[in-house]
Amino acid sequence: MALKKRGKTWHTDFVVDGSRYRMSLETTDWREAQSLEKDRIKEAKEGKLSAKASDIARLTFPEAAERWIEDRAPGRPPLSVRTERERKRAVCKLIGDRKVKSLKPEDVLAYIRARNAEARAPATINRELDVIRGVLKKAHRWHLFAEHVKPVRLVETISGRAMSDDEKTRLLKLASSRKEWENAYYASVLALNTTMRGCEIKGLRWRDVDMLQRIVNVQQSKSKKGVRRIPLNEDAWEAVLALRERAKKMGDPNPDHYLFFSCEHGWLNPKRPQKGWRTAWRRFTRMISCPQCGEAQQPAKTCQNVECGSSIEEIKSSLHGLRFHDLRHHSITELAEGQASDQTIKDIAGHVSDRMLEHYSHIRVEARRAALDALSTKKGQASYGTNRGTNGVKEHENGSEVHAEVIEKKLENMVELVGLEPTTSSLRTMRSPN
Repeated sequence: MALKKRGKTWHTDFVVDGSRYRMSLETTDWREAQSLEKDRIKEAKEGKLSAKASDIARLTFPEAAERWIEDRAPGRPPLSVRTERERKRAVCKLIGDRKVKSLKPEDVLAYIRARNAEARAPATINRELDVIRGVLKKAHRWHLFAEHVKPVRLVETISGRAMSDDEKTRLLKLASSRKEWENAYYASVLALNTTMRGCEIKGLRWRDVDMLQRIVNVQQSKSKKGVRRIPLNEDAWEAVLALRERAKKMGDPNPDHYLFFSCEHGWLNPKRPQKGWRTAWRRFTRMISCPQCGEAQQPAKTCQNVECGSSIEEIKSSLHGLRFHDLRHHSITELAEGQASDQTIKDIAGHVSDRMLEHYSHIRVEARRAALDALSTKKGQASYGTNRGTNGVKEHENGSEVHAEVIEKKLENMVELVGLEPTTSSLRTMRSPN
């Protein structure tokens, strides 16, 4: 064990379990160098310290992050890999081309402050920190940051939207109104009636559909719990049959062909899945009607009807901002409103925990109000919620006098000699023998 000074900076050189460790302590103070050396020896004994800087630690952060992503890519969904690269670009924009071994906890904390100043969501910052953490762990340097860098605290909010019945009807009506929106329409029907995610719907092949038992087998999902068997109700079954008829126009459907196949630049390829229906989804969820002429159209400053030409700049569709994933929220909400058991909802939706179930099944206000209204009426008795008379007695068309007589008799049984309440034993002695 030895401390050496190179220039103005102290370096340490020690051996633990036959491995030699040489590194800079990055300090000019001798007493601080002694303390840091003890910490490094302790970390080496605990296996937290590498004998020499790894190759990835010598790279710049962008290079190290790209290598980390490539090493994780095999077996992962392409969308997840693309998302990590997007997060990497956001991190590299602030960290720059600094080498991994030169990063300090203060640099990461400064990054968090900068992202907070840009009003980024806590969840977004935490996902970007996952990239930084992954690179540092691969470089065997995360132990230097773990005590100082903590995830940003998340605000517990429900991310999702459940539509009203009118909105649901309007959504399906608009989606089915044009041929070019056909894929988005069938996908919406399946999502609303099976709770499937968009990625699960796009990954469906004909071998996953049991045409005899009317069951769909979800084989590709974001988690192991997502692999499940879902029975098809009438609406979902009709959508599957329509997709089957469409596939037959291209020949006999192969079990490996996708229900939602690739259709790019006019080329149809049933062996590849469709990437998405974003354009169609945005168009019919943003569709509005002119209040003057009633013509359906996309948002604009003025009505596209030349004869009308009224201003529609401030008009917005009630479905504007609705995400396709919100259909999953909506279907789970309807299951919860239909009094399905938690276990049944988990089996259908593929949830992992009760917390995730609670996250999705945010019952609408109307359902809560209906549940509370049921408490105001007792079964088997007359309701006093409506049609009350001025004296609080419910009036019947031919029986109001009888009802009043029954109440009067009940009151008579409640009042005795003193006219207040049933008398005690001492007062009962005051009665005459008759």
